[in-house]
Amino acid sequence: MHSDPIADMLTRIRNAAKAGQSRVTIKASKICEGVAQVLKQEGYIAGFDRIDDACKQGVLRVELKYAMDGAPAITEIKRISKTGRRVYSPVDELPYIMNGMGVAIISTNKGIMTDSQCRKENVSGEILCTVS
Repeated sequence: MHSDPIADMLTRIRNAAKAGQSRVTIKASKICEGVAQVLKQEGYIAGFDRIDDACKQGVLRVELKYAMDGAPAITEIKRISKTGRRVYSPVDELPYIMNGMGVAIISTNKGIMTDSQCRKENVSGEILCTVS
């Protein structure tokens, strides 16, 4: 059993994108679905769907997105808040990733959202990861 499902998800996406695969399967959880939803909204992945299997947990099938020249849409995906060290940030100190070209994914009390959505709604939270 993996102790950090978000780190496992990000590693699988990173490795699949570098290998040029069209899709990747990830163990399903609510937080992983939230991260996948944000990645889809921001245009980093083509889509995802949850597949319930024989075990109760199920899997997420994530469709990766590539440019016309074959370059992956996700150039860098990095875990910020880890199991041993949680990173929380107030709304006025949320990071700007690549001067606004990238996105930080934040876990708030209103759900998983991007840094720009957090600034708009004036909520702070735990910085899960950054994507560019």
